[in-house]
Amino acid sequence: MTAPPADRPPPAPRRRVLRVALALLLLLLAGPRGAAAADPPPIEIRVLGGLASISQYVRYEAPFWTERVPVLTQGRLRAEVAPFDRIGIRGQEMLQLMRLGVVSFGTVLLGLAAADEPELNAIDLPLLNPDIATLRRTEQLWRPRLEALLRERYGIRLLAVYTYPAQVTFCRQPFAGLNDLAGRRVRVSSVGQAELVTALGATPVVTPFAEIVTAIRAGVVQCAVTGALSGNAIGLQEVTSHVSRVAISWGVSIFGANQRAWAALPEDIRTALAAGLAELQDTIWHAAEQETEDGLACNAGRPTCVGGARGRMIVVEDRPQEQARRHQLLGEVVLPAWVQRCGADCAETWNRIIGGVRNLPAKAD
Repeated sequence: MTAPPADRPPPAPRRRVLRVALALLLLLLAGPRGAAAADPPPIEIRVLGGLASISQYVRYEAPFWTERVPVLTQGRLRAEVAPFDRIGIRGQEMLQLMRLGVVSFGTVLLGLAAADEPELNAIDLPLLNPDIATLRRTEQLWRPRLEALLRERYGIRLLAVYTYPAQVTFCRQPFAGLNDLAGRRVRVSSVGQAELVTALGATPVVTPFAEIVTAIRAGVVQCAVTGALSGNAIGLQEVTSHVSRVAISWGVSIFGANQRAWAALPEDIRTALAAGLAELQDTIWHAAEQETEDGLACNAGRPTCVGGARGRMIVVEDRPQEQARRHQLLGEVVLPAWVQRCGADCAETWNRIIGGVRNLPAKAD
């Protein structure tokens, strides 16, 4: 039998074999290209947020990381987030853990970190920021210094500054201003608050937040410095009669990243994350202002109360003589005590950044 001419198509069985072989070849060739084109798995990070059970974490930080970040990064970054105080980490340890890279992304409460680094909490000294507008101006002035300090001493990239609502004064008996606290025992939560209370002729008593109502009922303390709305949540409006509008302090915190961990993220993800954190920062500040006002409204039993139980307290409003007294206490008590803890370099930095603007010079010994 003679072979078919070269230009004649092969018999049907051979054509089928060739088609199958060609299909397999195309499949093999498409395999590597398809795998290369597939989206890489998302980058996963662990984030430590602020205090558990507080609205800053529950309502804003946690949803930002679990819901907003995947949208911002188009699914390329996913975060596992937890409050630092629920996983056995002390707030005083956060900066060192971030410097070492043990914690790559985290929220740091400056009041706690200031135990080892007093300069950090210059932004939130007692009586420095009686209202949130003043606190915002102080934050804007001090932020470049805060960025440099965190970068140079701890290798941390500052990405956001948060604040808790105002820490205000509740008392069982009437008071019209700071001088009326003399002779009373006052619950405090920081060294700075204790120094201030002592200067007023009162006795500072460090009391856990959950035990404040019990301490007032038992007469252990007659007054307490705590959040306007959080105080309402534990029932302070039931055991006290007066609450001051003026903030003693706030509770400023920062969100930062270990610089090596931050640099390891792709540039476009860093850009998206920085923009999202700026939005989160503004949201938290707005919420702190709203919660402060809502706390006062609820404690006074006003119709505008939204987030708390209505009490019948008297809100002590700010007065010009109180403003003068605060300025005196800042210059004569609060700043000197801070400089003593922080050192002459802190006094020089303060005077360069804030002292002249606020007419509050700090003097080094």
